[in-house]
Amino acid sequence: TPNNDQDLIRGFLFNEGIIENLDEIDSIEQKGDDVGDYNLKNTIEATINNIENLDIERLKRNFLTNSSCGVCGKTSIESIRNSYPDILSDCKIELATLLSLPDRLRKSQVVFEKTGGLHSSGLFDKAGNLLCLREDVGRHNALDKVIGFALLNDIWPLENHILMVSGRVSFEIIQKALAARIPIVAAVSAPSTQAISVAVSY
Repeated sequence: TPNNDQDLIRGFLFNEGIIENLDEIDSIEQKGDDVGDYNLKNTIEATINNIENLDIERLKRNFLTNSSCGVCGKTSIESIRNSYPDILSDCKIELATLLSLPDRLRKSQVVFEKTGGLHSSGLFDKAGNLLCLREDVGRHNALDKVIGFALLNDIWPLENHILMVSGRVSFEIIQKALAARIPIVAAVSAPSTQAISVAVSY
C-alpha cells in the first residue's frame, strides 16, 4: 500500500461502522521497522475510545466477504437497505464532465504510472474538480483512503460529490459509497450484477 495509511485506517473504521466520527479515534500510530522502497512502517495501531459499535464477530464475517468479488443473494441487499438510509441529494453532473473523469483520474495516478499495478479512487466535486485521489493494491483500500481523507479535511458530508474508481464496481464499492453518502459512482470498468442490484434498490 503506497502511503496514506492513516487515511486508510480512518476510512476503514468509518466504513465498517466501528466509529461514527473522528472524535472516537484517540490515536493512529505507525510502528515497526521501515520496509520497502517507500520506507514505510508496516504496522499501524489505532486506539478508539468508543466500543459501542465494535462487533468483532460481525467484522470477522465482513473480512471473509470482502475478499470476494461480491456477496450474493437477496438477503445481502436487504441487509444493506436496513443499514443505510436513502441518500437525499439533488447532485447532478454534466455528461461531458462525467466522460472526462477517467482521464482526470488517470493523469493523477502517480504510483500507477511507475508500477502499472494499482487501483485508484478519486473524489470529485460537481464541476469535475479532483479533490482527492488515493492509490492502493486493493480497490477497497483505495476508497477507504479517500473517505479517511474526506473525514480528516472536513469535506463532509459527501452528498454533492462524485466517486470515480479505476476498476470494476463491486458490491463492496457501492456499500462503502453508501456509508459515505456519495450519490454518484462512476468507473472505467463494468459493475457487478450485485452492485447494480444494490444501487437500483436505492
